[in-house]
Amino acid sequence: MKFYKIIILIVSFVMLTSASAFSEVVDKIIAVVNDEIITMKEFNAALGPYLKKIEETYKGGDKEKLIEDTRAIVLQRLIDNLLIEYEAKKTGANIKDEEIMNILKDTLVKRKISMDDFLKKVEQDGGSLADVKKDIKSQLMRMKLMRWEIKSKIMISDQEIGKYYDQHREEYEGKEAVRINQILLRIPPDADAATKTKIRENARQIHKSALGGTPFEELAAKYSQGPEASQGGDVGFIEKGVMIPAVEEVAFELPLGQISDVIESDMGFHIIKVVDKRGAGLKPIATVRDEIKAKLEDEKLEKRYDEWIASVRKKAHIEIR
Repeated sequence: MKFYKIIILIVSFVMLTSASAFSEVVDKIIAVVNDEIITMKEFNAALGPYLKKIEETYKGGDKEKLIEDTRAIVLQRLIDNLLIEYEAKKTGANIKDEEIMNILKDTLVKRKISMDDFLKKVEQDGGSLADVKKDIKSQLMRMKLMRWEIKSKIMISDQEIGKYYDQHREEYEGKEAVRINQILLRIPPDADAATKTKIRENARQIHKSALGGTPFEELAAKYSQGPEASQGGDVGFIEKGVMIPAVEEVAFELPLGQISDVIESDMGFHIIKVVDKRGAGLKPIATVRDEIKAKLEDEKLEKRYDEWIASVRKKAHIEIR
C-alpha cells in the first residue's frame, strides 16, 4: 500500500505498509468479492506489517499457527473492506471534490507535510493525486455508510445511562483535585552552585512580576520551561498523589486564585497559581453522562457492526481462490 494511504487513515481497518516490499511476488487473484478482486500483491502489502511484528516480537512456540490465523484475519478484513465499499456505492453517497481536498489538506497540516512534498512522494511510489482522491472518496463513502447503517440507529436511553452509573459507581469516585498554572525553571543535571543560585534568582524576579500584576499566563508562556508553557502554564486538574510532593503540598493548601512562593524541587524552581479546585466523592451523573453514553454506544456499535457485516457477507458473492 502506497505512502499516501499511511497519511489518510480514516477507517480503523486500513492497513499500513509499502507495496514495493513485495514487488517480486508474481501477482494473481486470490479472492473475488462481487465485481471486485483482491490480488496477491494487495494481500501481501496488507499482511506485511503483521508478519514483521510477529517476527520481531513473538516468542511463543506456535508461531506458524499465529501466522496462519493472522493471514485469515487480514484476508477477511480486505473482503469486508470491499463489501463496505460496495454497499456504500449502492447508497449513492455524494462526496464532493472540495470535501476530499479539505480532508487531505487538514491531514497534511497535522502531519506537518507540505502538499508539494507529499505529491512528490506519491509520484515516487507510482501514484498520483487522482489516486489519493479516489482512495479518500472511497473511505468517506464507507464512513457515511457506517453512520447511516449502524450508528444512526443506536439509541441510548436515560434509563440505560442511569443503570450503568449505578452498577459502576466505583469508576466515578473522584479524588480531591486542584487545577494549577505553573511556571517551571529547570535545574540542569550538571548544574553547579552558582548556576543554581542564578536560576533561583531568575525565579524570584518572575515571582515578583507575578505579584506585581503581570498576568501569570503571560509570564508562564514567556519563561516557563514546562511542557504546558504554550498554554499559559495550565497543567489542568491534578489529583492528590500525582504531583511532585513539594509542589503538591503547596497546591492543596493554597487558596483559590493565589500565587505561591518560589518552590524548590529536584526538578527545578516552581511558581504556581491555583485556578480551580474540586473535592473528593462521587462525581454527579450529569458530569459523566456523556462519557457513559459514549461507552454504551461503543458496545452497541461493535455488536451491531458484527451483525450488519455478517448479513452483507451472506448476500454477497465471495470466492476465495
